Amino acid sequence: MQNEVVSREQWLEARRALLAKEKEATRLRDSVNAARLALPWVKVDKDYVFETPEGRQSLADLFDGRSQLLIYHFMLGPNWDAGCPGCSFLSDHVDGALPHLNHHDVTWVAVSRASLDKIAAYKSRMGWKFPWVSSFGSDFNFDYHVSFSPEDLAKDKIFYNFTPMQPADANDELPGLSAFYRNDKGEIFHTYSSYARGPEELIGTLMILDRASKGRNEDSTMNFVRRHDEYEEAAETPSCCH
Repeated sequence: MQNEVVSREQWLEARRALLAKEKEATRLRDSVNAARLALPWVKVDKDYVFETPEGRQSLADLFDGRSQLLIYHFMLGPNWDAGCPGCSFLSDHVDGALPHLNHHDVTWVAVSRASLDKIAAYKSRMGWKFPWVSSFGSDFNFDYHVSFSPEDLAKDKIFYNFTPMQPADANDELPGLSAFYRNDKGEIFHTYSSYARGPEELIGTLMILDRASKGRNEDSTMNFVRRHDEYEEAAETPSCCH
């Protein structure tokens, strides 16, 4: 289906109308960013331990000497054979940002409940370099509402994206992004979390597609996405990060 074809003058008029909306969206984004920075914080008093290539580490260790930590809750469960295609799509965009983040006092770490060996194998397959650790045996994923036990999924509701939802619409693992701050005293604060489509702006490919003639050209959210080594296989399984 092709859009209406008009004269250059008519196109310019329509484009100016869209520009006004784009400027409005930019101002709204600036306002949302300011509100995000103004959120109150919650002190993290619980001790969490993670399995890392350097051995067992605490949440404080994951900061790697910086004051800010971004944790991507990557969907790769203990019994999964491969990482979520949607989480993999987002993670394809991380390595190039790492030098900029690290030199701006921000550490990025992916966290999954899969074993460290399974994480390492999938990370190698994808060719990624960002830090990725295992939270298996820890309450971390459950406390931040991205992992759900069989008992959780047997209940009437689970809590995800700050609202109750039907377990039938969920999974044992779901995606998210959480931010933490560590002050000079060593105290750690949870400052922000975002779930479902919240971290979508981190996916640069989507932002580029939004400017293309057909946009995302999808039937449902990210249904065109495959792991980057599977496109030639034309895999039929859609993204699990709806």
